[in-house]
Amino acid sequence: MHSLPPLPCYLNGEFTELPNAKVSVMDRGFIFGDGVYEVVPVYGGQLFRFAQHMERLDRSLAELRIGNPMTHAQWAELALKLVASYAHATGASIQSTDQLVYIQVTRGVAMRDHVMPTDITPTVFVMANVMKLPNAAQRRQGVACVTADDFRWEKAHIKSTSLLGAVFARQISFDAGALETVMFRDGFLSEAAASNVWVVKNGKVMGPPKDKLVLEGIRYGLIEDLCRAQGISFELRRISRDEVLDADELLLSSATKEVLAITTLDGRPIGNGQPGPVYARLYAAYQQAKEQTRLAPADLGSADALLP
Repeated sequence: MHSLPPLPCYLNGEFTELPNAKVSVMDRGFIFGDGVYEVVPVYGGQLFRFAQHMERLDRSLAELRIGNPMTHAQWAELALKLVASYAHATGASIQSTDQLVYIQVTRGVAMRDHVMPTDITPTVFVMANVMKLPNAAQRRQGVACVTADDFRWEKAHIKSTSLLGAVFARQISFDAGALETVMFRDGFLSEAAASNVWVVKNGKVMGPPKDKLVLEGIRYGLIEDLCRAQGISFELRRISRDEVLDADELLLSSATKEVLAITTLDGRPIGNGQPGPVYARLYAAYQQAKEQTRLAPADLGSADALLP
């Protein structure tokens, strides 16, 4: 039996520890998965691309017709308090420990009914935890992935807590001894179970378009920015399965993977079967962006300093 560690968290206006955080069995997040979430990386005590995470939280909440229970400044202040609390509870240094802040908002508590109630208070849960990144061997050798048809619903652009489709997709790769499941809808690339997927061909980085079939990961904008800074061509368009299989390089991106090379897909090598030069450039640029965040002059006690 798994026991929860006594790490700090926030639930509906109160700071507590994970084992003590309780929600009603009638919370619509529990009953229906009726909620959204965000996962914000933290480097050196600084929230990474926080404004973009808040913009996506706003979009997801609007799609579900849930009012945002906090301002962006309030979210930042809360996140930073939990970052500091986590460091204190674990004895870790804020400056040297990378963290993730998990934010979840559900519609709230009501009697079970598929119709969305409009007169209830959203449930707000936030926690911080250490960030677990790919290991040195995965960076050096790349990772294996498998493919599957994208059997999830057609509102993948919402960062919903209804993640059973993603759970099934990730289990496919786990059962095959692979890291991720690269999915295709009607023969075209969509995304992986918990990552965006990028195709590199002739030096150009390509990804699926931003639509309702793909979650616009925060790294969508970051990869584009890094490509621009590195002088790498970048394009969003529909990408066929054949193009994916014929790629020079394939990349995964997510908060925890950052940028990671796929070197085998369904047991077949991608390119020469080793992480390629575009991956190397983007990974180095990503690390530079992280270091710039660590050195940012934002005051940990001032949420406003993190906002655009």
